[in-house]
Amino acid sequence: MLHKLDFIEEKYEELSKKIADPEVIADNTLFQKLCKEHSSMEPIVLKYREYKDIQKRLKEDKEMLQEGGLDDEMEQLVKEEIKELEDKIEVVEKELKILLLPKDPNDDKNVIMEIRAGAGGEEAALFAGDLFRMYTRYAERHNFKVEVMSANETGIGGYKEVIFMIKGQGAYSRLKYESGVHRVQRVPQTESGGRIHTSTATVAVLPEVEDVEVEINPNDLRIDVYRSSGHGGQNVNTTDSAVRITHLPTGIVVTCQDEKSQIKNREKAMKVLRARLYEMELQKQQSQIAEERKSQVGTGERSEKIRTYNFPQSRITDHRIGLTIYKFDAFLDGEIDEMIDALITNDQAEKLKAAGE
Repeated sequence: MLHKLDFIEEKYEELSKKIADPEVIADNTLFQKLCKEHSSMEPIVLKYREYKDIQKRLKEDKEMLQEGGLDDEMEQLVKEEIKELEDKIEVVEKELKILLLPKDPNDDKNVIMEIRAGAGGEEAALFAGDLFRMYTRYAERHNFKVEVMSANETGIGGYKEVIFMIKGQGAYSRLKYESGVHRVQRVPQTESGGRIHTSTATVAVLPEVEDVEVEINPNDLRIDVYRSSGHGGQNVNTTDSAVRITHLPTGIVVTCQDEKSQIKNREKAMKVLRARLYEMELQKQQSQIAEERKSQVGTGERSEKIRTYNFPQSRITDHRIGLTIYKFDAFLDGEIDEMIDALITNDQAEKLKAAGE
């Protein structure tokens, strides 16, 4: 590990000199590329320097004890500092191992989230609406921007389907763990007998991908345009602005009608299509390395039931890590970082374990 860290520190120093070079600064594309690489190395280098500093102080303290000549009080202080430094170096070593874990190349990307009502009829659609509001509030708390791509509302606050983008640095790194089946247990508004019903909604989290990352042959697309309509069937406008794109080789169909402009609807639909095709490719790769996939909390199958929201008992349980949170109202208002942090920690622990095997 130390050999690898020395190499990273040397590369970091080289990059520091390069990004200060006027010729590199003049080449905007190269400058941005090197700055990004330099920035990605910085947390590792700073942590490694902290590690080396602790090692140095530890060595000096131990030499001081060996040389002797200290009074009792000073000797006790040095021994206490050695204990503190030894404890600290264990923590820093673990942090370095986590920083050296292979980074998901999609972590810094924006995300496209798709929420669909599952089993439970109108109640499932209402729950899908609750989840959409929860993620919207989460985005607001982190100063991320939300852009609705497509929505199929039920008319009473629910959604059969809602597709939206969350834009912000590292959005995917936080929200990728939300993929899967979310289950709700509560008494529906329409239930006169007060019985608890169980409904579900599925959440898919896709990284936004650039054109160059997914090659789409225009001949593989069938594009239909039609008039947008709201719930109840009424026309939203009188022009053929809604767009439906069918990817013929895979059968994937994407529709978008939220914008009044056909061009904007087409752009949004293509973003969703690229993200879905990219996810399909990722799923193929992940299925080829099944053991690794098991260790990746949150990138599992969409059919996996990941979380239960129990209204009567005001609790939310994530079944992957066995964590239950009782801050129910705050959670549904977007305060979900405690859960996400626990999922990230568990994921890192699994990866460290796999790396050590």
